[in-house]
Amino acid sequence: MTRQKETFEPITPGVVNMYVCGPTVYNYIHIGNARSAIAFDTIRRYFEYRGYQVKYISNFTDVDDKMINQAKKLNITVPELGDRFIKAFKEDTAALNIEPATANPRATEHIPEIIEFVQDLIDKGYAYPVDGDVYYRAHKFAHYGELSHQDLNELEEGASQHTNDEETARKEDPVDFALWKGAKPGEISWPSPWGAGRPGWHIECSVMSTHYLGDTFDIHGGGEDLTFPHHENEIAQSEAKTGKTFVHYWLHNGFVTVGDENEKMSKSLGNFVTVHDILKTIDPQTLRFFMATTQYRRPIQYSQRNLDTAARNLERLQTSYNNMGYRLKDAEDGNDPKVEQEIRQIIADYNDAMDDDFNVQNGVAEVHDLARLGNVYAERPVVFSGTLTFIRQTLADLLSVFGVELAEADALGDDRIQALIDERLAARKNRNFERSDEIREQLKSQGIILEDTPQGTRWRKGN
Repeated sequence: MTRQKETFEPITPGVVNMYVCGPTVYNYIHIGNARSAIAFDTIRRYFEYRGYQVKYISNFTDVDDKMINQAKKLNITVPELGDRFIKAFKEDTAALNIEPATANPRATEHIPEIIEFVQDLIDKGYAYPVDGDVYYRAHKFAHYGELSHQDLNELEEGASQHTNDEETARKEDPVDFALWKGAKPGEISWPSPWGAGRPGWHIECSVMSTHYLGDTFDIHGGGEDLTFPHHENEIAQSEAKTGKTFVHYWLHNGFVTVGDENEKMSKSLGNFVTVHDILKTIDPQTLRFFMATTQYRRPIQYSQRNLDTAARNLERLQTSYNNMGYRLKDAEDGNDPKVEQEIRQIIADYNDAMDDDFNVQNGVAEVHDLARLGNVYAERPVVFSGTLTFIRQTLADLLSVFGVELAEADALGDDRIQALIDERLAARKNRNFERSDEIREQLKSQGIILEDTPQGTRWRKGN
């Protein structure tokens, strides 16, 4: 709203109430949809890492024109279509290690409340029914346009150029927007005081967010394309009804772009990649790391090269974690106070970076510094178990904010791999270097990389 950084002060100390606009569930989510879910899951995780209790609500739009058209195309009902792709959404987001929302309300579950909300706006003079539809009087709300920093008169001129003649004829003003839509023959509908119909898109989020979080809550998030008209309309509806400030902080994530022209990824442009498809060929943790380590307001350029870079960086962090785990086998009891002070400084620098509007680029730079510190420490002739455990746990904790879970070395392989490594060591002792090299290549072909160190042979999964 202010276009500048503001100090976060929760309404209730230690608690964050947060609403994020979810998908319209008529198809699998694409990478652009996943970007929003990952960005706000990362923000949520950071609040939780800092000790806040987070109530996180994200809706499903399960009735609109796209839902109706797709259901007809597939010859199923709108609720059946919603059920199908809500299930797919939950599977895809679980694969990306996105924490389940506190609640995922569906628009169709709140029809009575929506009707009551719309009637209240009519009673207050902010809305008016016309031939089964109900429209909101944008001019009556004094603050309309403040979130998107647009002039209402200019919006009115633009609206008149993009509204069809039939709809314009029903409205008092071209910039007015629909709260309730009268049903067309054969469409899914619900009875209302204005005739059978269904909710407009904007009203559902006002109803569901205030239902779960109260008339005023801390944070509202979504893609930057929702700033206008969706979020602008949410403010107008909600504050007209309650007379209170709707949201204290608005956060909008940047787009995912593709190609040399950095074109926005969207279903309407036909240049999208679904998460359902991409997870067949790309490790979910790599995709999560790639998207979570760009600051939420910045655009992300989706490309194979950028995915490969993310995979290599993630592999380095996993290798560092494994190296330290390997050295725990011969570590001495105790701690190294000097090294642990360096760890605490990295934690402080990480927190400072993330406190600055969730600057994940600087935050992940501190994570890489920690991994390098761990690698250097693990190479010392004598290491202490307490310090190794501190570095490893800190590395895991900081990465978990990005939704990345490091695996223990034992989880990466099996007894057969270890048996081959033991056979290779025996071959080298017997100066059978041909067999030793053969085993190395055999393991490499299976994605297992061997590292010979003064402390013994280690292995890791390659990219």
